[in-house]
Amino acid sequence: MALLDRFRLDDRVAIVTGAGRGIGRGCALAFAEVGANVVCAARTEEQIAQTAEEVRALGREAVTVRCDVNERGDLERVVQTTLDHFGRIDIVVNNAGGTPPCDALYTSEKMFEEAFHFNVTSAFLLTRLAVPHMLKTAGGGVVLNISSAAGRFPLAGFVAYSTAKAALSHMTRVLGQEFAPKVRVNAIAVGATETSALAPFLNDELRQKMEALTPMRRLGTVEDIALAALYLVSPASSWVTGKVFEVDGGTEASNWPFPPPSL
Repeated sequence: MALLDRFRLDDRVAIVTGAGRGIGRGCALAFAEVGANVVCAARTEEQIAQTAEEVRALGREAVTVRCDVNERGDLERVVQTTLDHFGRIDIVVNNAGGTPPCDALYTSEKMFEEAFHFNVTSAFLLTRLAVPHMLKTAGGGVVLNISSAAGRFPLAGFVAYSTAKAALSHMTRVLGQEFAPKVRVNAIAVGATETSALAPFLNDELRQKMEALTPMRRLGTVEDIALAALYLVSPASSWVTGKVFEVDGGTEASNWPFPPPSL
């Protein structure tokens, strides 16, 4: 087999949450480009319908499932729909997540617990629901968690989000050990990337400051993350599990240029 052929995903079936936009959409299209069929799951039906059309334009099959990952029943429906339509599950990308910034003293217990559920528990539950079917229908598979650089170094104002992403990264390491060798589990610690989540904050002044604090002197793109995702879910990374890949422009400290709040 040629080396580049190991990046192929011909006829494999990938579930991608948050597939309607940003990194989820980018992953769905990248996987389709190298042969995968994709189950596009997200809360906004119009967005996942558009992603599915783009997957089909690449010559692959796509199914949409409206899904709020906070709801167990929605996650169960994603898994069952995948099995009903394709008869197998090879890849799960736990991409849906996120929590707005909030100073720690204004972060309620409810907000903190909701952030953990949205970013960690939902990924754990979809993984737990999907892995038995991976083993049964495909003999194994791959789980990819979309974590964040915020889970690696302190980021003032993001206590709920950062803590949740740190937990997601560590869960990745634990499950990578527990599920080896049949199911690989990895994560991407995403740095500041131009998505709709960052867009509301990103004016020219902020962009310049963030780029100046980034060794590669630019923000990330969806394609940067999708390419890393493709490596981690493909046979090219068959000897990689339980790892958190840092795709962040070389940052070793936060490039969010706002000082901590004054007490």
